[in-house]
Amino acid sequence: MTRWGILATGHIASRFAEDLRLVPDAELVAVGSRAADSAQRFADTHGAKRAYGSWVELAADPEVDVIYVATPHAAHHEAAMTCLTAGRAVLLEKPFTLDLATSTELVDTARAAGVFLMEAMWMRTNPLIRRAVELISQGAIGTVSSVRADFGVAGPFPPEHRMRAAALGGGALLDLGIYPISLAHLLLGVPQHIRSWAQLGPEGTDENTGILFGYDTGALAALSCGMVGATELSASVTGSTGRIDLPEPFFRPGSLTLHRAGAEPETIVAEEAGNGYQYEAIEVQRCLAAGLTESPLVPHTTTLEVMALLDTIREQIGVRYI
Repeated sequence: MTRWGILATGHIASRFAEDLRLVPDAELVAVGSRAADSAQRFADTHGAKRAYGSWVELAADPEVDVIYVATPHAAHHEAAMTCLTAGRAVLLEKPFTLDLATSTELVDTARAAGVFLMEAMWMRTNPLIRRAVELISQGAIGTVSSVRADFGVAGPFPPEHRMRAAALGGGALLDLGIYPISLAHLLLGVPQHIRSWAQLGPEGTDENTGILFGYDTGALAALSCGMVGATELSASVTGSTGRIDLPEPFFRPGSLTLHRAGAEPETIVAEEAGNGYQYEAIEVQRCLAAGLTESPLVPHTTTLEVMALLDTIREQIGVRYI
């Protein structure tokens, strides 16, 4: 049995707790928040045995094997460091932190202590995404030449909302753009050329951002994210002999369609279960059972490479977090 703690009590934490019930040999034993009453309400709702009014108390609980950190991303570094230094394995919600430097510090801390750490990039553990990667690696669409993906929401959000506030790492890039960027990285790796443009809001955070990755192989990725309109939330991967389409939402698709040259399109449908967070929990438990300190599906190197891309894009579009 893997004993879980959850740090934070917001919407994503609740959805993760719901999906944890679908994971074999998983038990939610504790929740921690900076507000004791919030922690207790969360524990009552989701069946956690203990509720703590501080992150330190949760991290110190000897009956917790791994902690899922689901705070707003401006607090990720502090929360994860609290858990790692207490010797607790950590599943840290994306993005890891606000920049590469602090993300590297977390990875270095985990490695030095021999403690498991993984970014909760649930897309990379999704069965259909993994199937798409497998098909591509088998040559189902030939050599990949382009990736297209978008993630836009309609808003609007008030100025103090975490999606806009600079102090909270607001803007479309870290919250939404990380998904199309991560998909391009998953399929094409680190680009040799990056071009980005953005419309910034009054708070100095990005409201509408376009990104183009270029690769020396000739491949490219056209990506976008924004808070000014609801986009299709789809993705498409084109190769020399075919294409794979991922419908809304591409990061947790209900199906994928494989187009092969000269053949009828083939649609692969996913099993409908939960919110989709159970797969990252399953991967964490698999790694812990195997004695691993990082996941081969979401390795530290990948997390840091994507964070470096986010840093470069932020520099190009002129976004600064306070």
